[in-house]
Formats: sequence, structure tokens, C-alpha cells
Amino acid sequence: MSAAAESSLDPIAPAAGRDWRTGAELVALGAIWGGSFLFMRIAAKDFGPFPMVATRLAFGSAILLPLLWRARATIRLAHLWKMLLLGGLSAAIPFTLFAWGAERAPAGIGAIANSMTVLFAALVAFIGFGEKIGTRKAIALVAGFVGVVILASGKTAGENVGLAALAGAAASFCYGLAANLIKRFLSDIAPTAVAAGCLLGATLLTAPLAWMTWPDAPIPAKSWACVVALGVLSTGLAYAFYFRLIQKIGAPRAATSTYLVPLFGVAWAWMFLGEALTPTMALAGAIILGSVIFSQKSKA
Repeated sequence: MSAAAESSLDPIAPAAGRDWRTGAELVALGAIWGGSFLFMRIAAKDFGPFPMVATRLAFGSAILLPLLWRARATIRLAHLWKMLLLGGLSAAIPFTLFAWGAERAPAGIGAIANSMTVLFAALVAFIGFGEKIGTRKAIALVAGFVGVVILASGKTAGENVGLAALAGAAASFCYGLAANLIKRFLSDIAPTAVAAGCLLGATLLTAPLAWMTWPDAPIPAKSWACVVALGVLSTGLAYAFYFRLIQKIGAPRAATSTYLVPLFGVAWAWMFLGEALTPTMALAGAIILGSVIFSQKSKA
């Protein structure tokens, strides 16, 4: 699941202590998650969406499996079925949508679209569960959707990136929906165990599709390295690191790391792939990111 959505719904209270290292940790986490779009962009064409996603999930699940095992006394059979189904919604489907988009558009497109997760979580809570949305978030939602339309209307190197932008927006909607459902159906077990269980469930769901669509041609070592980094670094270790931050400084402050994801996503793609930031991407990114930050500000 997207960290932005989960952090906005996570009940863990902040720890009292804060130190100078917290800011650096938040930046590091944003850089790691921003890097996931670079890794997908490099590996997507060699792996294909399902093989890449299943491999990523397998490595990520392996990293987090000890957290699930540690919470085993609190997990019942009903939890396992919920983790399986919500793993599809929180990881398998959005990861696949982002992977599909990475084959067709610059890494920055997915990174920018991912910023809509917090706003989609608020929209689902309002429409599906009757939670108040408030004027500030309503304005932010409208602005965010305008940003997505602008992003989808752009072109890169003469190619239309609209479908990739819409795939990224759909993935973010899945994150927002999953965050609301996890809050309501899996709130009685540790959040780290939820993350581990959902990743494991998503792995099981995508494994058959990966087997059926595994590429015939040998996969280059560079793409393998990127997928391993996706699983170990951007999924497994990043999730563990993220939940450590939630316990240390609280969910709202930990969520600020996600504001850096589109910035790093675009920066890494420019540095390592030479993908330029187009005026359309810059405008859409500023609108979407600005709307998310605006929606999170406290009322005066």
C-alpha cells in the first residue's frame, strides 16, 4: 500500500522524542520510494508487468515475513483471507498499473500520479464511509484532479503519456480504497503485520500470472538488479523503515516523506536516464503536490 494513504489512517501515536536525524530519515525514505519509479522504468520492458511485480513482491515479502511471524498469535484465519484480498487491492493491482505505465512513459509520470493517494483516501472515506471531508480537502481534490488531467494531456518526445498517467491515477485510487478498507477490517492487528501479510497475499495472487507471462528472452542483469532493489529496498526495507518512523514521530509527520516522492522520482529519472521534466509535468506536479500539502494543513 502507498505510505501516504496508510499513514493518514494509521492509529499509532507519536513517540515523545525527536532528534536531528528525523529530517534526514524522512528525506531518505522519500528518495528510496522515488527511486522505485526509476527501477520500474529500467526493468519493465525486459520483465513485463506481471513478472516484474511478482518478483518485486516476493523479495519484499521475504524481508517483512518475520514481522508477520512475530504477530502470529494475534492473527486468525479471517485475517488471512482479508490480507489476501486486500493485498490485491493495496499492492498487486497498483504495482501492476505502475509497471504497465513504466513501459510507456517516463518515470516521473508515475511518481507524480502517485501523489494523488492521500486525496483519493479522503474521497473514498467521504463517499464510501460517510466521513467528513471539509472545505480544504474538497478544494484540494478538485485541484488534484485538474493536475491529473493536465498530466494526462502531456507528451514526451512526441509520445502521448495520457494512458500511463491514468494508470498511475488508478493505482493511487486503489491505494486510497485499500487504506480505508484496511483501517476498518484489519485494525485489530499490528500495522507492520498488516503490511507483511498484504504483500505476501499479493505475491500469491500475482505468481500464477507471472509464470504464464514470463519472458522467453533472457533478462539482463541490470533489470534483475533493479527488480531486486524494488523488492528489497523500495518495498521490504522501506516499509519496515516507514513503520519505524510512524512509531517514532507519528503517522502525520511520517507522511511528509511521501511529498518528496515525485521530486525524487523526476530527479532520479533525469540523472540516470536523461528523462527531461517537461513543462506539462512540472505544472501538473506542482498542482497535485500543492493540493496534497494544502489538504494536510491544519485549520487556523
